[in-house]
Amino acid sequence: MGKLSQWWKQFKEKEATQKVIAFFKKVGFVLKLTFKWAYKLRSLVMSIPVFVCAGALAIRNARLLPDMVGVNILANGEYQWFISRGAAVLIPFAVTTVCLLLMLISKKTLYPWLISLFSLVLPLVVWLTNSLSM
Repeated sequence: MGKLSQWWKQFKEKEATQKVIAFFKKVGFVLKLTFKWAYKLRSLVMSIPVFVCAGALAIRNARLLPDMVGVNILANGEYQWFISRGAAVLIPFAVTTVCLLLMLISKKTLYPWLISLFSLVLPLVVWLTNSLSM
């Protein structure tokens, strides 16, 4: 009886060990799959906050800018060109959107994402130059 009970204990321990190993294999598979999809969707995840900020800035500028917006300020304080409010709102938004589309298309996502972050400065610069000079 001693050998049989000893063999049974070893069998149970091996079975428990196999269950634990199988559990961790399943957990590892789920984690690997999750990180794989997160890596594939990284550009989409990175672009959502930038697109929301660009939209918020466009809405803000649509309310705050005058009907005719001055562009390319000269040394004497006057503007070289005047464009409509719609163009002053949509052009920076379009630049940001194009950068984000390039990011979604390209394999390297960081460079177009950084450019799209810098393009968020355009609506602020348009608003600042037109609000300070009026």
